[in-house]
Amino acid sequence: MQMKQDHTHRPPSTRPSRRVLLLGGGALLLGAGGWWGLSRHRPTHEGRILSVAQAHKDAQTGEILLLDIRTPSEWRQTGIPAGAVPLDMRRADFQEALRALQVQDPGRPVALICAGGVRSARLTRQLLASGFEDIIDVPEGVYGSTAGPGWLSSNLPVRPWTG
Repeated sequence: MQMKQDHTHRPPSTRPSRRVLLLGGGALLLGAGGWWGLSRHRPTHEGRILSVAQAHKDAQTGEILLLDIRTPSEWRQTGIPAGAVPLDMRRADFQEALRALQVQDPGRPVALICAGGVRSARLTRQLLASGFEDIIDVPEGVYGSTAGPGWLSSNLPVRPWTG
């Protein structure tokens, strides 16, 4: 008995299978989500924290030195929280500039605020580990975070920054 042979040979497809596309896409999303989560993760620390309302009150009365550690473009965009001193955390001489501000009023606690509490928490930990004392985090930030609505949504005053 003779078997029929199929002479319509098709070359293997160079297109990836649906399964490969789904697995690759899922891995890509998982990787991107992991990076985003890590970049947005607000680390915990042993230092104190303040709400934006309390930070505003304490900055107005002089109980704390409130530092807005965001960038000049961020200050230009939203203004600076009333009572805060702008000090870009990316400055190479950030710690020296902070010490110079502390010399003016030694013993006064320093509170850090950023956009959403991530940079301020990280810098708070870094400064405490470097020997600074009484560094306070304002985890809500200017825009709000999981810690609270933030400076702007709380309708706290800001002043323009013209740099």
